[in-house]
Amino acid sequence: MRWDQNHKSSDVVDRRGQGGGAGLLGLIPLLIRSPLGLVGTLIVVGLYVGYRFFLGGGLGLSQDSAGGGQQTKDESIAFVSFVLDDVQKTWERKYPGGKYQKAKLVVFTGSTPSACGTGRASTGPFYCPADRNAYIDLSFYDALRKRLGAPGDFAQAYVIAHEIGHHVQNLMGTSAKVHAAPKSQQAGANGLSVRLELQADCYAGVWGHDTSQRKLLEEGDLEEALTAAAAIGDDRLQKQATGTVSPETFSHGTSAQRVKWFQRGYKSGDPAECDTFSVPAP
Repeated sequence: MRWDQNHKSSDVVDRRGQGGGAGLLGLIPLLIRSPLGLVGTLIVVGLYVGYRFFLGGGLGLSQDSAGGGQQTKDESIAFVSFVLDDVQKTWERKYPGGKYQKAKLVVFTGSTPSACGTGRASTGPFYCPADRNAYIDLSFYDALRKRLGAPGDFAQAYVIAHEIGHHVQNLMGTSAKVHAAPKSQQAGANGLSVRLELQADCYAGVWGHDTSQRKLLEEGDLEEALTAAAAIGDDRLQKQATGTVSPETFSHGTSAQRVKWFQRGYKSGDPAECDTFSVPAP
């Protein structure tokens, strides 16, 4: 992906190194007792957390311990800054009826306060509708690459685009309607929670289409995003964690569904094509 390595964004809030815990440290007793092992336990802990988009994060690596020092830190901030601003510029053009309102992206280490409670590295990137902020511990990208086999800068960009997709849903009132519905309608493979997540994937694809039209993508970038989408399907995560798949507990959609809806947004570039709620089955 082509991006400006010196980019700065006024909408990125850098809370790294401000304390709040070490993320994974609080889970050590659980990990010791768990028969699922490190990755399996983290998947179970992080899989069903509402708006949170869990991809296997929370491996407890600070940016310094992950290697690279200050230069890596600055490059990482420049990257997420560029992606955030680019995604939001796309939505300024494509938001239905105009009047798009920007979100902030909070970058933290370990854990951080939010209006939705304490955000932790162990549950991955998430969006909080109460304060209209997206949150990410950048050590998560190491987990995305090493633990889930989804490397590449466009895979990382997909994560941010998905969370801003939730912001769009919040602005449009879609998320509020979903969470006001009876719990029985939210749960399961065909439930509203899955449909909400798949729509956010489709919205990420809409931005991907826009980047392609502007010649920002390089060879292999699309495949990186699709690999990331497939890596975090409910069926795949459950299989890795427990060896079984339980569709009645799905909250984000299968690997195939996540790939399908990202591709739908990518091919069309049209948010109107992302109506996951009107189809019989997403």
